[in-house]
Amino acid sequence: MNELVQRLSEGEHPVEASLRPGKTATALKESIDRGYVHIRFTNTRGGTDLGVRLDREASNFNEADFEHQTGKVQLVGNLTLNYVKVRCIADIDLATLEGKGYLEPVEG
Repeated sequence: MNELVQRLSEGEHPVEASLRPGKTATALKESIDRGYVHIRFTNTRGGTDLGVRLDREASNFNEADFEHQTGKVQLVGNLTLNYVKVRCIADIDLATLEGKGYLEPVEG
C-alpha cells in the first residue's frame, strides 16, 4: 500500500475544510450542497488536499447549524489517492472549520 495512504489510515489526523474564496461555514454548506468538498490533512508535508465526493447516506449533518456556524458535521466520501481507492471520514467543527479525519482503504 502507498505510504501516504497507509499513514492517513492509521489513527485520526488533524484536518480542515479547504474552502475558496472564503473559509466560512456558508462556503462549506455550498460545497456540501454540490456534493463535493475539499478536505485538507494538515500534518503531512505541505498538507494533503483531497477532493471528496460526498456519500450523503453515510455523512451526518444533524448537529450542524450553518447559519450560526455552530455544531459539527461528519463528512464521508470516496476518492482515489495515489491509485488507491479510499473512503475519507472527517469530523469538522463549524466554528473553526477544523477537526479530525482519517482514510479507510476500500477493497475492489
